[in-house]
Amino acid sequence: MSTAALLLLALTACQATDKLAQTDSVNVPHTTPAPAEIIAQAGDADWRSVPLEHILKITLPTGPVYVELNPQLAPGHVENIKALAREDFYRDLTMYRFVEGFVAQGGDQSDEKHPLKGSKTIPAELFMATAEPQEITPLNLVDGYAPRTGFLNGFAVAQNDKGTRTWQTHCPGTFAMARQNSADSGGSEFYFTLTAQRYLDLNTTVFGRVLAGMEHVQRLHRQPEENQPFNPILGVEVLADIQRTDKQRFRVFNTHSHAFRALIAARKNRPEAWFLHQANHTDVCAVSVPIEAFTDD
Repeated sequence: MSTAALLLLALTACQATDKLAQTDSVNVPHTTPAPAEIIAQAGDADWRSVPLEHILKITLPTGPVYVELNPQLAPGHVENIKALAREDFYRDLTMYRFVEGFVAQGGDQSDEKHPLKGSKTIPAELFMATAEPQEITPLNLVDGYAPRTGFLNGFAVAQNDKGTRTWQTHCPGTFAMARQNSADSGGSEFYFTLTAQRYLDLNTTVFGRVLAGMEHVQRLHRQPEENQPFNPILGVEVLADIQRTDKQRFRVFNTHSHAFRALIAARKNRPEAWFLHQANHTDVCAVSVPIEAFTDD
C-alpha cells in the first residue's frame, strides 16, 4: 500500500474517532435550569395537595412517620389498613424486623391478635390491570426490571410493554405489605424499604410511600435490648381522623406537569457548572418526587 493511501486511512480513522467522541458527549448548556431551580420556580398548578384521608400517621418511639397511601393501585390494601388503624389494631405491636439496608417490618409477629373490622389477610394487588394503556409520565429509558417506568399521581411506577399493567416500584421509602409464600397471605404486616429493592416488584403489594419521618424508621433498634420493649408501635392513625390535633399537611409535585418533565430532563443531564459529565440517563428511583410539608395553622 502506498504512503499516500496509508495517510488517507489514518486521516479517515482520526475523523471517525472525533465524530464518535462528539456523539458520545452530551453537552448541556449551563443556562438550563437545575433541579433545585425548577422546584423553586414551580407554581401552584405544579403541586397537588395530599388528601388527609390518604395519609397514614405511624408513631414510632422517636417520632411520627407520615405515609401517602395509593388507592388507585391497591384500593383493597388502603381500605384494610385504614380499617385496622381505626380500630387501633397496631397499638402496642412492634417493628419486629430490621434488616440493615433492606427493610423495616412491623405488625403482629405473634399472629395472636385478631382484628374486629379489618382483615389479617386479603387478596394481593400486585398490579392494576386496565383494558386500555394507563397513561403515565414516562422516563423513556432502559430499565432492567420492567419494559416501562415513570410516574403516576406522584408515585414511581412500572408497566408491562402494553401499559395495561401498572405497579408501584420498590424505591427508598416504599410502603408495602409483607406476606408468606401464598400471594394472598398478606394484609396486616407492613414494611418500609430502606433502599431501592426493585427485585421485590410484582412479588408483594406496594401501596404507599413515606412523605416524612423516614429518619424515625432509620432510628429503630436493630436488636432487642434486655428489659426494654423492642421498637413499639405507639399508634397508627388516619390523618383525616386527627386533623384537629395534628396540623401536619403535605403537597407533592404534580408528576403530570411540564415542570416535572423538566425535572426529569435535569436529572438525566445535570446542568450545574460543577458537573463535568452528563450521563443522559437516570432511573425511576433516582428521580425523587418533591414533597412540601407544612402546618395548617
